[in-house]
Amino acid sequence: MTAPGAHEFRVESTRDVHIGRVVGLRVDEVVMPGGTTARREVVEHLGAVAIAALGDDGTLTMIHQYRHALGRRIWELPAGLLDKAGEDPVRTAERELVEEAGLRARRWDTLVDVAASPGFTDEVVRVFLARDLSEVDREVLGEEEADLVIRKVPLDEAVSMALGGELVNGATVAGVLATHAVLSGGREPRPADAPWRDRPSRFASRS
Repeated sequence: MTAPGAHEFRVESTRDVHIGRVVGLRVDEVVMPGGTTARREVVEHLGAVAIAALGDDGTLTMIHQYRHALGRRIWELPAGLLDKAGEDPVRTAERELVEEAGLRARRWDTLVDVAASPGFTDEVVRVFLARDLSEVDREVLGEEEADLVIRKVPLDEAVSMALGGELVNGATVAGVLATHAVLSGGREPRPADAPWRDRPSRFASRS
């Protein structure tokens, strides 16, 4: 048996269970320390971006929209899937900020990368900090986005919402707290084009 931390978790076999529009499910047989194998179910995801759009007045633009998996509306940062082949994540974020919030930003930075639930899915969301905002026309889209509510929330209130359990979206909670850390703690965010080690790619490569 190898020393702790040195084992290579090799995939002995894999099979697809479901391939959908947004996610796929596969089952891997993975070699464990000692030579046995264990079955691991993995949800493949396109990956996504979220945007902490910070106004000059210290507010974050947030949206309230229906999320079917939870069966209710929740407050979130504007966000969207990396569903356009070859599109740079910053460009995806720019597009989603216009579509969901009617805003453009002249200054972009990377706040955090959030692995949604790495025990079973490769979904990772990059959260950007967008500043120097200006309003633009927003086209009302279909499905859930036709029903969303947009609100400017003071940053301190957003932090209280996160710590008080009103915000439950992981990328939103991380983005709110990271924005607060940048503004109050003198921490510098990473560049918008910072390396993204865990950006999902397997599901996108299937198309």
